[in-house]
Amino acid sequence: MTQKTFMPVLYELVRTYQAFETYSAAHIRLLGLTASQFDIIATLGNTEGMSFKDLGEKTLITKGTLTGVVDRLEAKTLVRRVASPKDGRSQMVQLTKAGEKLFAKVFPAHLCHLEQVFSGLSQKNIENTASVLKQLRIAFSAASLNLEEAA
Repeated sequence: MTQKTFMPVLYELVRTYQAFETYSAAHIRLLGLTASQFDIIATLGNTEGMSFKDLGEKTLITKGTLTGVVDRLEAKTLVRRVASPKDGRSQMVQLTKAGEKLFAKVFPAHLCHLEQVFSGLSQKNIENTASVLKQLRIAFSAASLNLEEAA
């Protein structure tokens, strides 16, 4: 079987994600959070809150894990559940004052941590990488829609 021409891209994409995740998660642990907790706090930061559905779509957390992570953040008084103003049957998740304070501390700190890596790349290289990744994401999203329609 001959190697497909896209295999080097897949290999680098996976290896890059793994390297990013290792670097990012180590810093997040130093901030006293798990990656999932940070993901929720970062996603809720500077918002009025989100439904569980929206929060699940905007984070990298699977639906089954989301409730448990929110439960643990709620136990730490970093988030709260409130009735949705649009639909009283559903709940929204919001940062508490303590959660907002934590977001204001950890989010900029983590961006600075990540910036250390990106500072070694030229602006043109960053722009080109973002453009290619966007094209790849759009292609995968379109292919996913085609699969859903065919099912």
